[in-house]
Amino acid sequence: MRGMNLLPARLLGFAMLISPLVQAQVDATQAARLGQDLTPLGAERVGNAEGTIPAWDGGLPRQADALNPERGYKDPFAADQVLFTITAANAEQYRDRLSPGQLALLKRYPDSWKMQVYPTHRSASYSDEIYAAIKANALSAHLVEDGYGIADTRNVVPFPIPQSGLELVWNHLMRYRGVGVKRYFAGAQPQTNGSYQLTKTMETALFNQDVSDYSKANGNILFYYRQSTLAPARRAGQETLLHEPVNQVKNPRLAWVYNAGQRRVRRSPNYAYDNPSADGMATNDNSDMYSGSPDRYDWQLVGKQEMYVPYNNYRLASKANKYSDVVRPGHINSDLPRYELHRVWHVRGVLKAGIRHVYKQRDLYLDEDSYQILVSEHRDNRDVLWRVGEAYTINYYDQPLVWTVGDALYDLTSGRYTIGNLTNEEVPYDFSVSVKPADFTPAKLRQGGVR
Repeated sequence: MRGMNLLPARLLGFAMLISPLVQAQVDATQAARLGQDLTPLGAERVGNAEGTIPAWDGGLPRQADALNPERGYKDPFAADQVLFTITAANAEQYRDRLSPGQLALLKRYPDSWKMQVYPTHRSASYSDEIYAAIKANALSAHLVEDGYGIADTRNVVPFPIPQSGLELVWNHLMRYRGVGVKRYFAGAQPQTNGSYQLTKTMETALFNQDVSDYSKANGNILFYYRQSTLAPARRAGQETLLHEPVNQVKNPRLAWVYNAGQRRVRRSPNYAYDNPSADGMATNDNSDMYSGSPDRYDWQLVGKQEMYVPYNNYRLASKANKYSDVVRPGHINSDLPRYELHRVWHVRGVLKAGIRHVYKQRDLYLDEDSYQILVSEHRDNRDVLWRVGEAYTINYYDQPLVWTVGDALYDLTSGRYTIGNLTNEEVPYDFSVSVKPADFTPAKLRQGGVR
């Protein structure tokens, strides 16, 4: 991409040449940089030369009363004013710090899509315990089994000093989102005229913390989750159970569905890769911006660049907004998202020869401070840019951790989109729920299912 601010050429060249199949942990000298010139997650601590990206100073400190149950998370940056607004009319002026997908969205919706840019705040933060686990991972974690598995790691960022595209993909897949979490959220797939039906879901998840050794009980499980559909009425009572392996080539993802009408639990055989989801507006591996096994793509580290990305979206998440304020024809209400200038890792996945997937190429832009994918782009098998994703994140700074308050996938061809993980009208996430692997079995699904 033109205007890209790359890593130092010597370092990037080294990273591009290393095969992810032989790359292992970094040495103690490199790991010692974490918390020094690098942040504990491996980002550059310093700001940029222009001063438009500040130095990381620890992110948002943990605050027990960060959450107002009636209003949502308190916006630490509510007093900020818009610096400028990017529209189709002035997009060329900012091209160097926009992705092809962002430019395509501006062109697709010239009269309604805009990007309001605010001052940059490097708000990402985690606990000292998580920082210590990440530093330990730097010294021990390494890819195994053709890069589709990882050994000697905790289920937090495994590669804080990433040296390949595949390592960065794993950083996103294993970023810290809590241990036991119960959450309620909503989603929709609006028609081109703006009409939509909300889906409401309750999800309980358990992130397995010790994935260091496959031979251990549950050692090849990244997380378990169980979803209960609450709305619409015709689907209420449907339950989905998923076991997410670390190495899904070794052990494919396991999923079961409880049908309330039939009162039966069935295995779901195609709950992965490009199997359609979200009313056909996405694929299963579009979930969480990118999820599942990375085995169908060759992952290239393109580099690091400065880019306007969704960030600190407390206003979008506010409970003052109803879903009708957010969901609009073609795209979400562009008065609500907040964009900031941040450094992101650009990773490109190119479909392997002889392998089938509806996406021939996918480009992922990962926040350097959290490894959350903030923007994604998907090209079809004609090399045409098809779908563009955005993740709207906040720091849940009572924990603290970075996660989404909504993520969207925009279809440039149909003019439709899917939006998920909205929480505006839901109760807050519960990061203290106590669950264990035995709670995530087909038998438990059957016992808990209601008609």
